[in-house]
Amino acid sequence: MNILVTGAGGFIGKNLIAELRNRNYENIFEFTKETDASLLDEYCKIADFVFHLAGVNRPKEHSEFMKGNFGLTSKLLGCLKKHQNTCPVMFSSSIQAELDNPYGRSKKAGEEALFNYSRETGAKVLVYRFPNVFGKWCKPNYNSAVATFCHNIASDVPITVRDPDVVLNLVYIDDVVEELINALNGKENRVGDFCEIPVVHKITLGEIVDLIYSFKNSREELSIPDMSNGFIKKLYSTYLSYLPEDQFNYDLKMNVDQRGSFTEFIKTPDRGQVSVNITKPGITKGNHWHHTKNEKFLVVSGKGVIRFRKVDSDEVIEYFVSGDKLEVVDIPTGYVHNIENLGDTDLITIMWANECFDPEKPDTYYSEV
Repeated sequence: MNILVTGAGGFIGKNLIAELRNRNYENIFEFTKETDASLLDEYCKIADFVFHLAGVNRPKEHSEFMKGNFGLTSKLLGCLKKHQNTCPVMFSSSIQAELDNPYGRSKKAGEEALFNYSRETGAKVLVYRFPNVFGKWCKPNYNSAVATFCHNIASDVPITVRDPDVVLNLVYIDDVVEELINALNGKENRVGDFCEIPVVHKITLGEIVDLIYSFKNSREELSIPDMSNGFIKKLYSTYLSYLPEDQFNYDLKMNVDQRGSFTEFIKTPDRGQVSVNITKPGITKGNHWHHTKNEKFLVVSGKGVIRFRKVDSDEVIEYFVSGDKLEVVDIPTGYVHNIENLGDTDLITIMWANECFDPEKPDTYYSEV
């Protein structure tokens, strides 16, 4: 299949092409502002499907809206008609096509050109009026508030929010790409004369800003956003894509003593916390039990033994563990437990607890195994 993508260097275009290649589509013709204009005619001759994503949304002069949006669309359709190519054409419009402003009028004109072309030739057209699209690779400080806020907050650049109560309708780039590939395969989500992205998120500008600041603070708090919320999951992924390249990493507080170290890694309000425990050779850690707190131990390096004793019993149970065989050991409530390093190297254990540590209520009681 020969696929023509105009606006291939733009936000949606780059994401679409990347996923098309992931799915082993090979003959993808990329048309950008830098492409030799004569190639458009050649591509239109052999295209089996056209993604028309090219457009102008931040020109120096208002007249460029009509030239860049309606003009290029007319040229594209003219080339297809010249070669009597009635392949399907997808058109990237905007919800602003409903508004009486220069950008909206230019998009509306492009839509009408597509519909007229379809009536004249019988070609299938798929017109999408996109709301605000967000996700990785969107240019910040341009025409996307989400991209701007993610970039600036991640880079410690001040932001301005004129009206936090403004409600945005947002679609995520991966959902857009999924829908466009469905359209390529004849499975578009059509609603009347137009096509739509099935998943739309409605949220205020203030809520978006608060979430992004919470993502930034999550490093210090060792927290993880609520990944059960679809929008938060997508926004967090977007935020991470705007981290400065010299700030992908961040430090954790290591609690170090002669026995080794204990470092908290991740804390969650509903799934407990994850920590990394390092035990030096010959050292035993633990010797305590819990009423309600329970844990899972996973030794990833070194060798040792985890011992248990029920609080009302003298019987000791032993589980020998090693980084050579990854296995999880549950730490049930009511059992005194410890872990001893039996090797010559550090014993490294990933520890999960069902609740975050609360110094006011540690639920930890000393006792020797």
